[in-house]
Amino acid sequence: MTDDVAYPPFKLGKARYDQTTFSGRLRHYMDIIDPRMLFVTESRLKESRKLLDDFKHGSLPPGVSDKQLWEAQKIKQAIIHPDTQEKIFMPFRMSGYVPFGTPIVVGLLLPSQTLASTVFWQWLNQSHNACVNYANKNATKPTPVSKFFQGYLGAVTSAVSIAVGLNLLIQKAKFSPATLGLIQRFVPFPAVASANICNVVLMRHNELMEGISVLDSSGNVVGSSRVAAKHALMETAVTRVVLPMPILVLPPIIMSFLEKLPLLQSRRRLVLPVHSLVCLATFGLALPLAISLFPQMSEIEVSELEPEIAALTNDKTVIYNKGL
Repeated sequence: MTDDVAYPPFKLGKARYDQTTFSGRLRHYMDIIDPRMLFVTESRLKESRKLLDDFKHGSLPPGVSDKQLWEAQKIKQAIIHPDTQEKIFMPFRMSGYVPFGTPIVVGLLLPSQTLASTVFWQWLNQSHNACVNYANKNATKPTPVSKFFQGYLGAVTSAVSIAVGLNLLIQKAKFSPATLGLIQRFVPFPAVASANICNVVLMRHNELMEGISVLDSSGNVVGSSRVAAKHALMETAVTRVVLPMPILVLPPIIMSFLEKLPLLQSRRRLVLPVHSLVCLATFGLALPLAISLFPQMSEIEVSELEPEIAALTNDKTVIYNKGL
């Protein structure tokens, strides 16, 4: 297959794959979370940035292919914040989300947790999420640190209280030890999912009051719509609930089968490494699937918007940035 077939003509700042289809979004996000980007050298990053600058200013050296340009853009987008043009700290890059997040997932799903370990892993998970959100935030509209702190505190409080509350409820119920152990393994999911929703609402509730920008087909801002903000928050909340579902639900199911195998019955030391590999595989698969559910730029019918905004455009639909 030639470069021209595999790689479309390069467009600076645009996605390589069609963002209107699920498969296109999936391939796009697979690129974004590619852990190989963590090993890009400083010299390779400089080369990539120079190549993109040359393209922007129309001074590309002869013989540079579309493949080289798309690869350069992938490297830059994986490491450099689009608004500040600063390097994102490695553990908080999207390419580091799976490698650095997997140990936390393993910790969340450890069997026979104590109250202290439940609190610790839920706190660590929400701290990691908060750092990733802050490092990748939209820096065009400055958000006060207090807003992030408020979202972080809300997420930690809801995650810890739900996890601890459910564990106490389960222990009061009269289950057999084997059933109790299995049920306890599923506690992290409702705790994490509710904390994620809490975080989205606390961090972005001002969007519901002020609205978010909606753009026409030419990319011009039509106005700020509270209806579009409601849609954006709903889509983000659904993504944040779907994301931890396979990560926190599949490993306990898979492990309950694997732990009955003679190999793991006789060699208990292998349980933790096998559990870690199962978590890594489900995390790596679930993350791009969940964030590909909705396009980053979503469409909404103009007829659904507030009348005063609908009156400002002749387009049938407008687009808005839903956020991650």
